[in-house]
Amino acid sequence: MLGPVLRKIVVLVEDGVPLLDAAGVTEVFSVAARHGAPYRVLLASPGGRDVRTAAGVRLRADSAVEVLDGEIDTLVVTGSVVHGTERGPFVRTELAGQVRRLAKRSCRVASVCTGALLLASAGLLNGRRATTHWSWCDEFAKLHPMVTVDRDAIFVTDGPVSTSAGVSAGIDLALALVEQDMGADAARRVARALVVFLRRPGGQAQFGAWGQVPVPTSSPLRGVVEAVTLTPGEDHSVPAMAARAMLSVRHFTRLFSREIGMSPAQYVEQTRVDAARALLENGDDGVESIARRCGFGTSETMRRAFIRVLGVPPVAYRGRFRTTGIGADPLAGNHSAVRSQVVQTY
Repeated sequence: MLGPVLRKIVVLVEDGVPLLDAAGVTEVFSVAARHGAPYRVLLASPGGRDVRTAAGVRLRADSAVEVLDGEIDTLVVTGSVVHGTERGPFVRTELAGQVRRLAKRSCRVASVCTGALLLASAGLLNGRRATTHWSWCDEFAKLHPMVTVDRDAIFVTDGPVSTSAGVSAGIDLALALVEQDMGADAARRVARALVVFLRRPGGQAQFGAWGQVPVPTSSPLRGVVEAVTLTPGEDHSVPAMAARAMLSVRHFTRLFSREIGMSPAQYVEQTRVDAARALLENGDDGVESIARRCGFGTSETMRRAFIRVLGVPPVAYRGRFRTTGIGADPLAGNHSAVRSQVVQTY
């Protein structure tokens, strides 16, 4: 008696690929196959050459991209296809052509991290929503104006094309594809075997992406930013911050938005969310208490802020990210350490 028809999963890699971009998705589909899913996973590279990952580990390719033929169930394009030049990033046009050719043979196409730029260069994302690693989203939107870039999502599926934010987000996407094929129970078994969550929802924010805030160049703003970071629960209304900087509200708001890249209110909200995250991860205080300590006032206000900034409510965040090292209060008795960290950024 013949077994099930194998579904061919092709993972495209080339030199410079982040190791986890390739290993994460490959491991998910391989573990699913060991649990009975009809997957056959192949690594393909330009010319069939071995590739050196960003970590220096060599990966042996199973096939050359150029000679792949036949039906492909899932084509996964990893990162590393973006190369920096003095004029900015570019994607090799010949590789984009191969991806376009293979996409026509594939039931679905997916990308991990900057692999989305290769899909876009191949014309596969025009008119679609997509995401990539947060640090590349602005460049992605500039290079490919016909793509609607979702800067926050962990992964996005639009029709037969899925894109993910990169690194561990590729695992989330691969688990979602396994669930699509084999059902939730099968995906849960794979997640359990890999000891990972099943699963962060695709719309969940890329945690920490907002935190790369430019360093203020004007000293009045430095004091304001430090005060918000050190004492998130204090009064940080725009008039209070403007007074602290000894500026008019109008001048302060304009200067802050120009140098920080967001409004003062947005910065305060995100800083408070970050402080609340630390308490949710490392402490056992109730949500209402954390909301008051971090300046939200009520748990409902904090819940709305979490959904705006992170895409998940506080209780769900704690359930996914709470550490086992309960005890130390990240906001108590640690001002000198926090201050040292803040001051060092300047």
